[in-house]
Amino acid sequence: MNETLTIALSKGRIFKETVPLLAAAGIHPVDDPATSRKLILETNRADVRLVVVRAADVPTYVEHGAADLGVAGKDVLMEHPGDNLYEPLDLGIARCRMMVAARPGQSTPRRRRRIATKYVQSTRRHFAAKGEQVEIIKLYGSMELAPLVGLADAIVDLVDTGNTLRANGLEPTEHIADISSRLVVNKASLKIKTTAVRALVERLAQAVAASKEAASCND
Repeated sequence: MNETLTIALSKGRIFKETVPLLAAAGIHPVDDPATSRKLILETNRADVRLVVVRAADVPTYVEHGAADLGVAGKDVLMEHPGDNLYEPLDLGIARCRMMVAARPGQSTPRRRRRIATKYVQSTRRHFAAKGEQVEIIKLYGSMELAPLVGLADAIVDLVDTGNTLRANGLEPTEHIADISSRLVVNKASLKIKTTAVRALVERLAQAVAASKEAASCND
């Protein structure tokens, strides 16, 4: 009997950039994820299905076995406290950087700096490693606004082109981590569905390698 694999994905950039890798591995969604309202998507393979969840929830679904595998940004994984995940493959997609950003020329206040971010754990670890105590203010969006209205001295957020920072009078000041999307695997699934999981990981690894080779040839 074939072992059915469930893969957790989030809509948006990660889904869009994961689809070609899945296709290279022989997996195609039956429904168009861009237009379908279904949260469980069947594929051309009876033994593989996709579940669509929020990006921040992908590690949780995989850790607790609701999905065997998932694709999540490294930023999400850095915030996830669980240790019941394997991270066997960097897919090399949805690349960006996690940065500290502030207004140009801003002097360091005498009090503890206030840092606005939704990446609380990553921010805390970064400044603790520097020996700097900061006050962290958790926000869920519009980070760039916080320094402009005096809520925070700086922010920690993901930066791609940097256009949004510049448009709001901010500039990156410290690099925290390079971010890309990773394949994560439930530890129990790897033991119970070893053959199926390892085969899929290998096919995706080959797809990633081929994509990198094609990109290098185009440079």
